[in-house]
Amino acid sequence: MGDFFTQVFEWMAALSPMWAYMAILIIAYGENVAPPIPGDMVVVFGGYLVGLGKLNFAMVVFLSTLGGALGFMTMYAIGYRIGEAVLDPERFRWLPKDRIEKARVWVRRWGYGVVAANRFLSGLRSVISLAVGMSHMNPWKTAAYATLSAAVWTTLIAFLGYQVGENWEVVREYLRVYGWVIGALLVLFVAVQLCLAYRRRKRRREAAG
Repeated sequence: MGDFFTQVFEWMAALSPMWAYMAILIIAYGENVAPPIPGDMVVVFGGYLVGLGKLNFAMVVFLSTLGGALGFMTMYAIGYRIGEAVLDPERFRWLPKDRIEKARVWVRRWGYGVVAANRFLSGLRSVISLAVGMSHMNPWKTAAYATLSAAVWTTLIAFLGYQVGENWEVVREYLRVYGWVIGALLVLFVAVQLCLAYRRRKRRREAAG
């Protein structure tokens, strides 16, 4: 897989600026619809190309933000349209239904805050967008928060690619570790919330008894 990504980046480096921009837009969009696509690393590589003078930083951020927001809203529209059928065990078997259900709990609890944070929740972006669509949250507010989240995240990682220069590949490891840390923190957060909920129910039962 690493060799495949290297070939993708070598291919991008050989493109004219116009086609490199198109690749950034399409890949940033596709990453939300098909998460294995290395959208973040393409943005980082775009930052590296900015440092070489091949691309413009503002265009890299704009197109990656646009692609990310459009991808999020595509999955939102699917969740909005299909609704509870997403969780049907006999349909859409490739979807991680347990994670979608957890995302729905977060959406009910935190609302648009989850949308605003979605770009920083590595590996959960498409799941969150599906859950938000299933909850029929306001599309205009959702689009605004999704765009804001994408803009902040892509600015950070594009700048990181620009700063590290030829060492841009080390960012892949940083992002991998970041994903593990975020995943562990989410598991811990859910566990704490479950413990607190259990304690509240126990106190209510004791008070009623």
